[in-house]
Amino acid sequence: MSLDRDRYPWVLIGLLWVVAFLNSADRSILVAVMPQLRAEFGLTSTELALLNSVFFWIYAVTAFLAGRLGDSVRRTRVIIYGLIFWSIATGFASLSTGFAMLLGFRGLVAFGEAFYYPTATALIGDWHRPAMRSRALSIHQTAVFAGAGLGALFAGLLADRIGWHAPFAIFGALGLIYAVVLFRTLRDAPIRRTAAETDKKEPIGVVLRIPPAVMLCVVFALGTGASTGVTVWAPTYVHDALGLNLAGSALYGNASITLAGFLSVPFGGLLADTLAKRTPVGRFYTLAIGLGSAAVLLVPLLWAHTALTVAAVLLATSIGKGLFDGCIYAAMHDVVPPHARATAVGLMTMIGFVGAGITPIFVAQAGERYGMAAGMTSLSSLYLIAVVILLAMRGPTRRAVLANAHEVAM
Repeated sequence: MSLDRDRYPWVLIGLLWVVAFLNSADRSILVAVMPQLRAEFGLTSTELALLNSVFFWIYAVTAFLAGRLGDSVRRTRVIIYGLIFWSIATGFASLSTGFAMLLGFRGLVAFGEAFYYPTATALIGDWHRPAMRSRALSIHQTAVFAGAGLGALFAGLLADRIGWHAPFAIFGALGLIYAVVLFRTLRDAPIRRTAAETDKKEPIGVVLRIPPAVMLCVVFALGTGASTGVTVWAPTYVHDALGLNLAGSALYGNASITLAGFLSVPFGGLLADTLAKRTPVGRFYTLAIGLGSAAVLLVPLLWAHTALTVAAVLLATSIGKGLFDGCIYAAMHDVVPPHARATAVGLMTMIGFVGAGITPIFVAQAGERYGMAAGMTSLSSLYLIAVVILLAMRGPTRRAVLANAHEVAM
């Protein structure tokens, strides 16, 4: 397909937006139908949490390997074949007859999905210049929230009408159809050479020698762990505490979160690009602003006792998290050279999703003892710890950003 080089970077965002939407929607089906699975298979809260946690742990390990692969082969093929794999696994999940079988298919979905994000963000970075990179990545990131919200909502509607099997089968089929489109339209970009690559330095070694890159992995783990613990349990909390059906629970307990992210992520990208023009650590200040806001705005969940007030709290705290999500990948690109960026995002995803796998189990256990609202609210402490780390690392981060900009410009 012949497309103008100046126009293609934004065509790419549109193409990958749909893939990211499907990536997020497929994993969100389970969150929407957990009450039906609990009833049909007689699952405990801890078993429901494990269905999510095992997904994140398998995703975590695979994402690191996938990121390294994304720095070694054609990035477009990693994306397309990953989409095909996880779509098939999503479709087959509809055939599950018990906890073990569902857990196995959930693991296969995680394995396939992990190949997408490290490689996709690196491909976007290849095509977009630094001045626009946060905005490009943040527009792409809105698909994660749109997919999670609309995916859960449609899954809930389908499950209410024809059972939990249907959304898995339908979403899986959509992914396979779109893979055919990508084979004709997705294009690789030349990767700019840097001194690190010329010297044959292994990408993982490059990343580990950059302290702010390692710091971002820890911050991502804290932020993602906190938000995942809330996102996984919010629909079930609304269902159990307020007596809503699956569609209503997805609307108030999930769509509110994703709506906030969808709206705030582009603003986070714009704010990050604006602050980056004023200071080398502008994107890192945006990360701190976002997580600090998310922490403070999560606390009122303790006093929210109606569907509207719960949705309002989730909306507010997710706006802060959206600012963070709008620039986290661009921040990593600020300190890591081009040839190691997929590896860096893969490492960050691995560490982050280990945390994301722990917090749903923590909330389940805390919820049984102190109440689900208290369990979710306690995760605000993780946001605050991340803010402290970001501010404490300002000096090394500034030096790393300037050094990387100099190396890429050579």
